[in-house]
Amino acid sequence: MAVPTSFLTFKSKKANLYKLTLTIILCTLFYLIGFYQNSRGSIPLVNQSSAAYAIFSCAPPIRNTTLDFSPHHYIPDPPPVVARVSHLPPCDPQFSEYTPCEDVQRSLKFDRDRLIYRERHCPEKNELLKCRVPAPFGYRVPFRWPVSRDFGWYANVPHKELTVEKKNQNWVRFEGDRFRFPGGGTMFPRGADAYIDDIGKLINLKDGSIRTAIDTGCGVASFGAYLLSRNILTVSFAPRDTHEAQVQFALERGVPALIGVLASIRLPYPSRAFDMAHCSRCLIPWGQYDGLYLIEVDRVLRPGGYWVLSGPPVNWENHWKGWNRSPEDLKAEESTIETVAKSLCWKKLVQKDDLSIWQKPTNHIHCIANRKVYKKPVFCEPQDPDKAWYTKMETCLTPLPEVSDIREVAGGQLAKWPERLTAIPPRISSGSVEGITAEIFTENTELWKGRVAHYKEVDRQLAEQGRYRNLLDMNAYLGGFAAALVDDPVWVMNVVPVEADVNSLGVIYERGLIGTYQNWCEAMSTYPRTYDLIHADSIFSLYKDRCEMEDILLEMDRILRPEGSVIIRDDVDILLKVKRIVDVMQWDARIADHESSAHEREKILFAVKQYWTAPDPNQIHQESETAS
Repeated sequence: MAVPTSFLTFKSKKANLYKLTLTIILCTLFYLIGFYQNSRGSIPLVNQSSAAYAIFSCAPPIRNTTLDFSPHHYIPDPPPVVARVSHLPPCDPQFSEYTPCEDVQRSLKFDRDRLIYRERHCPEKNELLKCRVPAPFGYRVPFRWPVSRDFGWYANVPHKELTVEKKNQNWVRFEGDRFRFPGGGTMFPRGADAYIDDIGKLINLKDGSIRTAIDTGCGVASFGAYLLSRNILTVSFAPRDTHEAQVQFALERGVPALIGVLASIRLPYPSRAFDMAHCSRCLIPWGQYDGLYLIEVDRVLRPGGYWVLSGPPVNWENHWKGWNRSPEDLKAEESTIETVAKSLCWKKLVQKDDLSIWQKPTNHIHCIANRKVYKKPVFCEPQDPDKAWYTKMETCLTPLPEVSDIREVAGGQLAKWPERLTAIPPRISSGSVEGITAEIFTENTELWKGRVAHYKEVDRQLAEQGRYRNLLDMNAYLGGFAAALVDDPVWVMNVVPVEADVNSLGVIYERGLIGTYQNWCEAMSTYPRTYDLIHADSIFSLYKDRCEMEDILLEMDRILRPEGSVIIRDDVDILLKVKRIVDVMQWDARIADHESSAHEREKILFAVKQYWTAPDPNQIHQESETAS
């Protein structure tokens, strides 16, 4: 029998109504149970969330935060195979005057002939110190220039040897807690000022034609210190420990100086760099080894430059007894020097009292002709005369650039100072520096004026007259940074890395500035705490994959004075790596935007080295006695 359709429809609707009612009842019941449990506080909500986060670590709890959509550059975690502690602790106090490439103990392994053992001999990679060189206990910020020319703190350079050894020559005197530098020298008992005045009566030191000078065997650099008042910038050098701390004293006074020696390697300067070279009883055997050392002076002297000599054998007739040498010996030395100078085509301008002055020719037209008379030295084969980093000296004459007229200055006439600073350098105008045009030079000069103005806005101490004195530019290019600071009471050692794309150090010297070559995978030839401010433009990009960033930063820390400043320009990712290292070196550092735009990848790191010194040696001694 068939069931009516209307009955089936009614039955289906009734079943659905029962299900719906049952669902509502169950939901109400569960809700009431849950409400009852939560009202008793048995399971706090925050604990549930924390427990869930602990179990499901990939799903952190949702917090009410503002999302940051700005781009971020980050340093990826190093792979486990290179994980290590990067604490960089202080070195033992015995290293407070450590000069890695002129280490006294290491030098004893090398040939003592011709002072080769006093040349640069750098530690191997596995010998590098992974610690920070301390300042001696009691170290104080040096006197400000020009007071520093005459005074220095004893605690900063705790050596009295020269005050005894050179007592009668007025190099340096010890007075209470400080040294005084009277300006004397072995051959200028009346003082460096009077000595320079005597030179000025023989050649013109006032018209701006002489701007850069080199002082070989400089003592405490009083010659260079007193030339500064005449707008003549001198690179002074002497070997490590010939006299204890002489170069260190020079730098403490705020006078440009480097550790160096004439031995077998070229001086780290380009050809035709200096307007004047000077030797005052510097004890260099100028006439020996086929005139090798005078040949090197000739290489670094510009055409028309001067060589000034005082001390043995000049005026030997009146000094031979005091010099403890025989007249015959001194006369023979004088004759040898005269012969070598003539073979280099130098002209002896004058000899008066204790001074002799020669002048290099402005070109080599006559010198080429007289090779029939002077067979030696021969002219060097075609080579790069500016190549000077670990380059052996040769007994051949560096040829000057060719000229078409006897009156023409080889390489181009230099402008007089101060016009020389911004005039187009002859090396650029002649096209001899690849890729650098007059327009690029002018634009670079203006660029650095703006950048230095920005630095002074950020680093108020750079803007403060006298706060800084010794500055280092680790990658100077055309010397724009130094040129922008020319009116400030500072000097800048402009470094052109040997790895740089362009060898521009000759340009820097033609601007009337000073500098040196350097490989920053090695230590600089200077004492610790040499510089008040270090500027590094793209230095870590240049040395990426060449050596460890950490080692370069440790070298910067070694040569930077306590409370000195650092300015580093580089790609933001590189600067973040730098900051991670310097944060454990007791530097206060921050990264700022590029001066032109926050959107530039290049950023600027400003840092200050905190003041810290080696511990009190008396306290260490007492503690060791107590322990024993």
